[in-house]
Amino acid sequence: MKDGFRQQGKRNQLVELLREKGISDEKVLSAIGSIPRHLFMDSSFEDHAYQDKAFPIGAGQTISQPFTVAFQTQLLEVKSDEKILEIGTGSGYQAAVLCELGARLYTIERQQELFKKTQKFLDKLGYRPKYMSFGDGYKGLKEYAPFDKIIVTAGAPFVPKPLLSQLKVGGKLVIPVGENPQIMTLFDRKSQRNFDKQTFGEFRFVPLLENKS
Repeated sequence: MKDGFRQQGKRNQLVELLREKGISDEKVLSAIGSIPRHLFMDSSFEDHAYQDKAFPIGAGQTISQPFTVAFQTQLLEVKSDEKILEIGTGSGYQAAVLCELGARLYTIERQQELFKKTQKFLDKLGYRPKYMSFGDGYKGLKEYAPFDKIIVTAGAPFVPKPLLSQLKVGGKLVIPVGENPQIMTLFDRKSQRNFDKQTFGEFRFVPLLENKS
C-alpha cells in the first residue's frame, strides 16, 4: 500500500491535465489529487495509473478514465452530506471520490467477485460507504430512497425507471445512455412528474447488465 512522493507527483500532473481538459470544480480536482489511484490496480500496472485512460480490473470490468470520473462527478455537483446512490461500484475508485467529497454513499455492484474485493479494499483505505450492496443496479435501492443524487458508471441501453423514481425532487441523475458509444446524460428532477434532460457528448463504458446478480 505504498503511496509516496513519486505517486503524488503523478497525481498532481493528472490534476493539471484534467484542468486543461475542462474540469473546473476544484473540490473534484482535489479529490482526484488525494486518492491513490495506483492502489486500485494491480501493482505491475502502476505506471498506467495516472494516465488519463480506462484500464481492465478483472471480471470484464474497468477502472474508468480519470476524466470520465471527474466529468461525471462535476455534473453531479456533490455537496457534503448528500445521500448519493452509485450504480456500479467496480474497483471502488469513483466511490472513493464521492466519499472524499463528503457524500453519504450507497453503492451497488453486480459482480460478486468485485463486490467482495472492493468492500474490503475501500475499508482498508478508510473510505466507508453507508451501504454496499451486491445486486441489480437497474432496480436501485428502493428501501433507502429517495436520493439527492444518483450516478451510473456503466453504459445503460435505456434509463431505468426505478432510478428516476428514487431521485428526490431537486435531485440529479448522471447516466451514460446508449449501446456503444453512450451519450452522457443529466436528468434534473423538477417535480414528481417532470425532469429536465441535458446531454454532454459521447463516452465509452462497459455495459450495465440487468438481472445479473
